[in-house]
Amino acid sequence: MGLPMFDDTITEEEMDLIVDNATTASNFLKAVSHEGRLMILCHLVTGEKSVTELEELLSARQAAVSQQLSRLRLEGLVIPRREGKAIYYRLADDRPRRILELVYELFCTDTARG
Repeated sequence: MGLPMFDDTITEEEMDLIVDNATTASNFLKAVSHEGRLMILCHLVTGEKSVTELEELLSARQAAVSQQLSRLRLEGLVIPRREGKAIYYRLADDRPRRILELVYELFCTDTARG
């Protein structure tokens, strides 16, 4: 699947759809562009975690973790589940995992460094 070709044959409806998709993609990329949110997603790739677990894994305060989870939830990237007083989060779908795999390939592997 390739990128769209912007030429004289593109219709107004197609361009509107491209703009809508670009807006959705931009919001997604903004949500994952914060290192705290990126690290939360990295931890959630391995499975559901409680807010307390994420606090410990990130060595971060509850307020900071909750703020980042709120943004990820707002963008539809994570899904919360309450069990008693604990709240657990998991990835909403496969998009974050796919982006993280690409980010890891581009920035974290030996081939990315040189």
